[in-house]
Parts: sequence; structure tokens; C-alpha cells
Amino acid sequence: MHMADALLSPAVGGTMLAATAAAIGLSVKKIGGDKMDGEKVPLMGVMGAFVFAGQMINFTIPGTGSSGHIGGGLLLAALLGPAPALITLAAVLLIQCLFFADGGLLAYGCNVFNMGVPSTILAYLFIYKPITAKALNKKTITLGSILGVVVGLQIGAFLVVLETLLSGVTELPFGAFVALMQPIHLAIGLGEGLVTAAVLCFIYESRPSLLQDSGSLLAASPAAPVERMSRKKLLAILAILTVLVGGGLSIFASAYPDGLEWSMEKTAGTAELEREGPVFEAAAGFVEKTAFLPDYAFPEGVSENETAGTVFSGIAGSIITLIVAAALGFAITAVRKQKAVS
Repeated sequence: MHMADALLSPAVGGTMLAATAAAIGLSVKKIGGDKMDGEKVPLMGVMGAFVFAGQMINFTIPGTGSSGHIGGGLLLAALLGPAPALITLAAVLLIQCLFFADGGLLAYGCNVFNMGVPSTILAYLFIYKPITAKALNKKTITLGSILGVVVGLQIGAFLVVLETLLSGVTELPFGAFVALMQPIHLAIGLGEGLVTAAVLCFIYESRPSLLQDSGSLLAASPAAPVERMSRKKLLAILAILTVLVGGGLSIFASAYPDGLEWSMEKTAGTAELEREGPVFEAAAGFVEKTAFLPDYAFPEGVSENETAGTVFSGIAGSIITLIVAAALGFAITAVRKQKAVS
């Protein structure tokens, strides 16, 4: 559901950039007031890389000619908490935008807000957390994951439609566009919900204490699973899975357009809308200079091997995301500790 710059007016894009900056700023402040031990920081890096790799795999929505990929917001929130999750997802989307030209620079604020706030904050706090609050087990994790992802994605999809309406994109009339966006993202949400549930249930069985807010719930549950893996071992397994997903399974991603592109094609007859103006040209020119693997492929003249380009992009992007997300976590934690001392 990565929006391109052509779907937005500069005013809407700028407003959403400001709103996203405010949300990230509040998240940084929230982390500063919470307990964020050094052990959670590596998890930010590994799970950020895992979400990056997961977003490269589009799964087919049967009978539609469309596909979808995970957003990863609720998954991150269930392991890190809302504030670190939003920051981690923002890092994922920034790397995708700048280095892989996936999602526009003007649209960056919209993409972070649409994919992040509904899932990492709203869906987690008002759906997933209440469902798992009384009993943390595989049933409640699965139910909370599916409902949370579906609701979060429905809100995000509606925000996309609303932002195009406010931007005056006449090729995408509100009624027709929303009538396509909501049902297709309902199907995508069910798929992502199952993936999220599977990952969280695996972590619950392996090391349940990694789940956010799990301490008191596990202590009150006599049937809670034991810690079957050390933290380092589980992080190593997740890192290996990230490489396998980003560098291996990504080559089998569906060739069908994702839910947003599919809805645009059904509504406007094309998924490649164009906008002219200095703002659009500046944003496109900047990304053109920074994107060393545009569309997750080698640049023209380097190699025409699409498979090799996809594999390299998946591995390189995952590594970059891991480093950036972990570095952000370390930086925020260090500043928090320094302020606490002073």
C-alpha cells in the first residue's frame, strides 16, 4: 500500500509529513519515558529487517488478480510496543523509499501514517492488547492478530482514499475508489493477520517473554510455555529467516498488482498516474539519485538478471534496515540515559 507522489497534492503530502513527524517525535519522547533496555534494541533491528523482507513478498488474493504484502505494524507493536514499532516501521519505509524507489518521497508521510499509526497504535492498543490482556495464549494471540491487522489495514486503506480525495485526484473518484480499496484490503488483512499470528505464536512457544506486556500475564498463567530458546538463539533464527525470505522467497512473489495498484487500475484504468510541477520533479530527482536498486533490481547497465537483483535487494535492504533500526534504538536509549543522569 505504498503511495506514489502522483496520488497527492503538495499540500496534502506536506501536511501528512508534518503529522508523521509529530507522531514520530511523540514516539521518541514516549520511549524516553519508558523502560527500554538494551535487549530490546537488537530486536528493533532484527524485526525491522524481518518486516522489510516480508514486505517484498506479495501473496496472491485468489480470484481477484490482485496481491498483497504484510505491513508489519501490529507484529512490531506486539514485540516492541507502539512507540518503538512506529519508529522501526518508519525506518523500513524510509529505506524502501530512498534506496529502492518504493513509495514516493512526497508520499512518505502518508505511507508511514497510513501503514503505521492505525496498526502500531490503534489496532494494538484497542484490539490486540485487550484481547490478550486476560490470557496470553495462542488462541488469543491469533484472534488479536487477525482482528487487529484487519481493522488497522481497513483504516489505512480508507486514509489512502481520503488523501487522494483531498488532493483532488479526479481520476480516482471517492465512491468507486473506496468501493474497491476496502474489500481488497479486507482480504489482504486476513492474509497478513494469519502471517502475524504464525510469527507471534512461534515466538510465544519459543520465548514468550519477548512479547510486549507478557510479564504479568505469563506469571498469572500456570499453563504458560517455558523459555525454550535463549534470546540470542531466537534472534539468530529470526535473522536467518529474514535472509531466507528477503533473499530467497522474494523471487516467488506474486506478479499481480498489489491492492492499491489493482484498485487504481479498476478505477482509473492505470496504476501510473502522473503529476507535473517543481515539487514532484524535485522529489523524483532526489530519489533518483539515492535509489541504488530502483524497484528492487540492478540499475540499467549493471545487470539484466532480475532474479539476482531481487535476491541482492532483499539481502542488502534487510541488512541496511537492521543497522538503521538498531542504531535508532541505541541512539534513543543513549539520549534517555544521558538525560536521566543529568
